Amino acid sequence: MGDITQLLQRAKAGDRDALDSVFHALYPELRRIARARLSGHVRGTVMETTVLVHECYLKLLAAERVTPGDRAHFLGYAAQAMRSVIVDTVRAARSERRGGGAVHVTLATELGEQLALAEDEILDVDTALVELARLEPRLAQVVEMRYFAGMKETEIAVALGVTDRTVRRDWEKARLLLAAALRR
Repeated sequence: MGDITQLLQRAKAGDRDALDSVFHALYPELRRIARARLSGHVRGTVMETTVLVHECYLKLLAAERVTPGDRAHFLGYAAQAMRSVIVDTVRAARSERRGGGAVHVTLATELGEQLALAEDEILDVDTALVELARLEPRLAQVVEMRYFAGMKETEIAVALGVTDRTVRRDWEKARLLLAAALRR
């Protein structure tokens, strides 16, 4: 774990090789996180695990400077980047499906209205998380680290500088707030 922290310190200073090394060292764990994020979706509808991990890497490169100080922070940061990639992909697909800038024609079909799209759920969760982050930023961080990164309570506590008990309370509160927001 000390090696990852040292590599992240070098990456903060702008060393791209250090970021590549961090990604290489944590690649199996990043794939596990990506697989967990995509497990509820039909294969091929959103994206594949490898694509998500690679898009996450590109997003981190585009940020130019990596700010996480240790493994736990990095995984939380990567989970946030993966969430962003998934949401952006769903929005782009919906835009394309609706013809982008083309003229829209409404067809009357009851079946289409009855089918719940997985993309709707992704966007609803994202909207609820954005609202939660506006009201309670730490609660949103706990959700991202636990749900999107699959981190354990102890890892989240270290990353956020709080106790395990605080993380458990935050998780319960966040779940209740998100459930209420998603019911609306």
